[in-house]
Amino acid sequence: MGSLLREGMPVRFTAYDGSEAGPPDATIHVDLLNERGLSYIMTAPGDLGFARAYVSGDLDLHGVHPGDPYDAMKLLQNNLRFRTPSPVEALTLVRGLGFSHLKPPPPPPQEHLPRWRRVMEGVRHSMQRDAEVIHHHYDVSNTFYEYVLGPSMTYTCALYPTADATLEEAQEAKYDLVARKLDLQPGQRLLDLGCGWGGMVRHAARVYGVKALGVTLSREQASWAQQAIKEEGLDHLAEVRFMDYRDVEESGFDAISSIGLTEHIGVKNYPAYFGFIRDHLKPQGRLLNHCITRHDNRPTDTGAFIDRYVFPDGELIGSGKIITEVQNAGLEVQHEENIRVHYAKTLAAWCQNLADNWDACVAEVGEGTARVWGLYMAGSRLAFERNEIQLHHVLATKTDEDGNSGYPLRHTF
Repeated sequence: MGSLLREGMPVRFTAYDGSEAGPPDATIHVDLLNERGLSYIMTAPGDLGFARAYVSGDLDLHGVHPGDPYDAMKLLQNNLRFRTPSPVEALTLVRGLGFSHLKPPPPPPQEHLPRWRRVMEGVRHSMQRDAEVIHHHYDVSNTFYEYVLGPSMTYTCALYPTADATLEEAQEAKYDLVARKLDLQPGQRLLDLGCGWGGMVRHAARVYGVKALGVTLSREQASWAQQAIKEEGLDHLAEVRFMDYRDVEESGFDAISSIGLTEHIGVKNYPAYFGFIRDHLKPQGRLLNHCITRHDNRPTDTGAFIDRYVFPDGELIGSGKIITEVQNAGLEVQHEENIRVHYAKTLAAWCQNLADNWDACVAEVGEGTARVWGLYMAGSRLAFERNEIQLHHVLATKTDEDGNSGYPLRHTF
């Protein structure tokens, strides 16, 4: 296999049969531990086969912590450039590895159904299917998330006011930026869609005296958030419900925040989603949409690893498409910004938390799931650093028929 690499093997590779490749003094060592791992690699395209072997414990990385395999992933992405083998080379390679390894083993239990199987079991982004995929990702364990996310229990991009700010300071700064963009005032009503563990809801109530309602499709999140609201004495202002946002009956909100939900909506459903937001805002009310985006506006399928292990049915598109759909829904876009580099720093902090609490995390969810998270977060950090994906804020108003937006002459945040 090393002969197919354009620039040689960048790591030390050893296999269960005693074969070796790559420089002995390499900083990263890859160990293929058994035949099942080889079968995973040979029978799944791209990153999926390697992920299956790694998650199952059939492939090990040495020289990095499993909670933060960033250095290994960066090295491999920078140096693994395969050339296309000739038919004779391909046949020789398969013969050498063994035709028996072309039978795929059962995937690890952490893997979700492939997209074509999910299509057979329900309409994409129906209420039932959305609830199932959200449960797959977010109902892992509140305790596990406490270890990884830290005290803020915030699973969205932070905003670093300075390069050396802590994760907690950065998450507080993010919530406060959203609140200031929405121009929250005491006594106003906020709806937070996909509210997670209630971080925005609690911040708006505690700091701005806003009556805030959050909704989430994760039962575990809703339970944790309601307990936190009670402990902070915010019951009179804040509430988190376990429900689909489409079932929210209240309307006339002064502001609506959507922090990390648009990724789960589906691009085809943007018109309905932003139409819902428009219909639930009062005249001159504001929307702040915070979501991961692509660096361009060309529809692209999510990679197999992310789709199977992390965000089933997740879809990303560029900020241009989001702005277009917000405008088409009848909302007036007032401001847009990209905070991509902040997400790379956020993910680095989460990986560090996972590494620091590795034994406790493994005890809570199992080593396979913990490995999935280390792989996913380190890989996502790389994608943000390389500008493959971004994080955009879009601020809009429900401008009335007379052109009154309630927006000042210049931004106040």
